[in-house]
Amino acid sequence: MAWDWEKLNRQHQQQPGGVPPQMDDIINQLKKFKPPGGSLLIIVVIAALMFGYSVFFTIESGSVGVVQRFGKFVRIAEPGPNFKLPFGIEKVTKVRQDRVYKEEFGFQSERGEIDGRYESASDSANISLMLTGDLNVAVVPWIVQYKIKDPYNFLFKVKDANGLLRDLSESSMRLVVGDRSINEVITKRDEIAVEAQRVLQEELNAAETGINVVTVEMKKTNVPTPVQASFNEVNQATQEKEKMIYQAREDYNKAIPAAKGEAERTIKAAEGYALDRINRAQGDAARFTDLYSEYVKAKDVTKRRLYLESLKELLPKINRKFIVDADQKNILPLLNLGNSEGESK
Repeated sequence: MAWDWEKLNRQHQQQPGGVPPQMDDIINQLKKFKPPGGSLLIIVVIAALMFGYSVFFTIESGSVGVVQRFGKFVRIAEPGPNFKLPFGIEKVTKVRQDRVYKEEFGFQSERGEIDGRYESASDSANISLMLTGDLNVAVVPWIVQYKIKDPYNFLFKVKDANGLLRDLSESSMRLVVGDRSINEVITKRDEIAVEAQRVLQEELNAAETGINVVTVEMKKTNVPTPVQASFNEVNQATQEKEKMIYQAREDYNKAIPAAKGEAERTIKAAEGYALDRINRAQGDAARFTDLYSEYVKAKDVTKRRLYLESLKELLPKINRKFIVDADQKNILPLLNLGNSEGESK
């Protein structure tokens, strides 16, 4: 029977999915094909195809190939066409280094399956329940995204790298959450995620897993459903308490500085008044001493001068002035002094 590759290809393209010819189909065609050279040529062609299939392999971009010879690691194959020893002597395991893998903790995504392992709702609830530093229970779901940094360590240093990653992730998160209060766990998720990523990466490096943590993302944290109502009441009471404290501090900051300022002003005024009184008293004493010295030197002159100076100060303050003769002996003329229009002023 003649070799009819075109016919075989059309037959397979007409099948559902348009699957191209497989190796078994090619071998069957080779068995039916009888070239002039006999069966030896068929054997040679089949051997050549099998040899090429077992020797050549291709590594996609962003991946590497881990080559084992009789189960022992020998080298890392870079992206592109590569060669290996045939017939199972060398085995190639392809590892993608550009892909970001994801592990979910405490909740289920739409697929509900993690690396072929189904996580039940009870397992998710148990993982997400954590004890905080102030002895409260919090529901903490999170996601770990990672890449394979060292294929050799990932494949050979750890028996179950994914399982170890999940165990270390849970341990790291519980360690970080256990050092914080329930309010910090709810309000400072970004800070907790950064710290958990640092602790997890240290543990993975110590275990030589070959995994590099890209990010740890915290989902919405809360308290368990049965105690949410009581927790909300406690938060509300705490907020009211803090509000009253802030208001009291505001009133304190207003009243105390004002009182201190008023007290300072009163003290300064009193000091100024005292200084003024002291200066006046000292000035009066000095003036009296000077006058007394002059009086001692010339009593009559000084006495008359003091009398005139006193009149000079007193007379401008008097509204009406009446001058009476010193020799007047009768009192009657004095009675009409206030009603006369021609009195002297």
